[in-house]
Amino acid sequence: MSKIYHHAVQIYYEDTDHSGVVYHPNFLKYFERAREHVIDSDRLAQLWNEKGLGFAVYKANMTFQDGVEFAEVCDIRTSYQLDGKYKTLWRQEVWRPNGKRPAVVGEIEMVCMDKNKQLQPIPDEVLSAMG
Repeated sequence: MSKIYHHAVQIYYEDTDHSGVVYHPNFLKYFERAREHVIDSDRLAQLWNEKGLGFAVYKANMTFQDGVEFAEVCDIRTSYQLDGKYKTLWRQEVWRPNGKRPAVVGEIEMVCMDKNKQLQPIPDEVLSAMG
């Protein structure tokens, strides 16, 4: 895996269920935001608008080890590796303040696709941005 990238996420009341704990699908949104910060939103928009290329989730696995609560500011820790010319593997962890282990672990596989939903090689400008 590559270096670890950090992205802070504020947990809002709207993110939680009736018990004040984050509703599980919201972690996918937090992971998406963190990945977008690794590659850069402007670069992703330019890639889509100029070349018709984007990324789609191929597979997602999440393990829930602890509840994340309203008003916490969590650290989303992200690392990735390339898996061939079309796919990236992302490991993402949600760390609560002063956590001893990740509250949630996500393993996300992303593929590069064109507007016709055909696999395409990951562009050089994305590879260089991901360093």
